[in-house]
Amino acid sequence: MQPTSGCSSMAISAKKVLAGLFLSTEILIMKRVAIPIVNERLSEYFGECNHYEIFEIDKNVWKRKTAQMPSGIVAKDLPSWLEKQGISDVIAYKVNREIISLFASKKVNLFVGIRIDSPENLIEDYLNGKLESDKKIIAEITNTEN
Repeated sequence: MQPTSGCSSMAISAKKVLAGLFLSTEILIMKRVAIPIVNERLSEYFGECNHYEIFEIDKNVWKRKTAQMPSGIVAKDLPSWLEKQGISDVIAYKVNREIISLFASKKVNLFVGIRIDSPENLIEDYLNGKLESDKKIIAEITNTEN
């Protein structure tokens, strides 16, 4: 029995929808990672940096861009600014505890207590799942003992 033209067109529409969902999933996989920079290295304090290096990552291939912070912006406004830049993840060393909750509300992943290094080395560690937080920095931020 041959499908009617209506069923055939529904099957084609379903294929288009599924293809669209697949493409949407592909887009969501792309990450934009921000690293605050001072003197070509990760800034010691989040919000006190010269600029951000933005890495656009798609299937472990990255492109690098530089983003200057808007003049006069304060640290508590940075999570919103980064969200507007399409940032999915931030790599940082020290972050004020109150700012951590702002990142969570913006659904931006925050990697804290990461060793100070070049952005290239940090993004390679990120891609390889090797970013490690310094337990002393985490304890300092959360006011807990090791």
